[in-house]
Amino acid sequence: MCIAQSSANRLLGGMNTNLANPKITYQFKAIIWKHSDVGGWYFVSLPIELSQEIRTNLGWQEEGWGRMKAIATIGDTQWETAIWFDKKHNTYLLPIKSAIRKSESLDINDSVDLTIEI
Repeated sequence: MCIAQSSANRLLGGMNTNLANPKITYQFKAIIWKHSDVGGWYFVSLPIELSQEIRTNLGWQEEGWGRMKAIATIGDTQWETAIWFDKKHNTYLLPIKSAIRKSESLDINDSVDLTIEI
C-alpha cells in the first residue's frame, strides 16, 4: 500500500529541493520476496498504482530493460540502486541486497516501510 499523498501532492510536496539533482520521493509498504531461481535475488514489488504513476510521469528516465536509477531507504539504511520494470507483473521491482537485509535484520515475507527517490 502506498503511504504517500495524492499524485499532485507527491509531485510537488515530495520533491527534493536540491536544484542540481531534484528527486521525487515515494513512501510505501511492501513484502520482501525471493526469486525462485537457485541463488535468487530478494526483491520488493512496488504497488501497481505507484508503478503506473512512476512509469507515466518518469518513464523517460528508464534506461535499458526498464531500469530506473533510484535512492532507496529502509529504516536507517539508505543506498543508491535502481528499480526495474517487470512487464509480467506490471510493476517495478526493487532489489534488496544481502548487506541491506543484514543491516536491517530482514528476511523473506517481512513487511517493510520503504522510501524511494527518483
